[in-house]
Amino acid sequence: RVAFNGSTGRLEGGYQRIIALPHGGGHSTRTVRVGPDNKLYVTVGSSCNVCMEADPRRAAMLRYDLDGSNGEIHAQGLRNSVGFDWRPADGALFATDNGRDLLGDDFPPCELNMIVQGGHYGWPYAHGDKVADPDFGPGAEEKIARSTPPAFEFRAHNAPLGISFIRSPDAPQELRGAALVALHGSWNRSLKDGYKVVSLHWRADGRIEARDYLWGFLENGEVFGRPVDVAQGPDGAVYVSDDLAGNIYRIAQITH
Repeated sequence: RVAFNGSTGRLEGGYQRIIALPHGGGHSTRTVRVGPDNKLYVTVGSSCNVCMEADPRRAAMLRYDLDGSNGEIHAQGLRNSVGFDWRPADGALFATDNGRDLLGDDFPPCELNMIVQGGHYGWPYAHGDKVADPDFGPGAEEKIARSTPPAFEFRAHNAPLGISFIRSPDAPQELRGAALVALHGSWNRSLKDGYKVVSLHWRADGRIEARDYLWGFLENGEVFGRPVDVAQGPDGAVYVSDDLAGNIYRIAQITH
């Protein structure tokens, strides 16, 4: 925790460590947000591509009081959930998740999961709609059966990161209630894929539909940018970060 001066936009004073998180291995970034229950939510990615974690706090979503106390594992089986947000329509918590590598161009899918307390979302035993992992699936049939399949499947290796639900009352009708997701793009696919921002739309029958929202980061196999996160400002504009070009883009008119 560090004090922030909203008038100057600057941090003030020293840092206070309130939570000690697992470290080492792969997936070193952490995402932290305050939930509508006034709890602190933190996602911790796996230490590997696919493995049995020694620390149950890896590949998981954790929850704490705001002062860092009373920590608990909120959900597991999340290989690398970088982004998460609460859907305004019903308060449901949704998190993106990056699928494992080295199983070909088109498997496994990356995921959007609806997170519930105590839920397990498959990794490392299964991917997508309970498809057994070739390395860790055999012998884990009961765990796979109890796991929760994704609410939506992205294309394999698209690497969905940040997610943000549109909350502005001035948003166009077709975007109200939708979520924007940053697809960081593939690094281990024969033909590059992803590298854009998509909007997710919840249909009346419960299905989720994806539409392109912001693109142009990949042209003729050449990569110009890699979207990381999406946020909406108080003025209704959408902001997208790009860690390849080192830019933040502002989209003032959020028409589709």
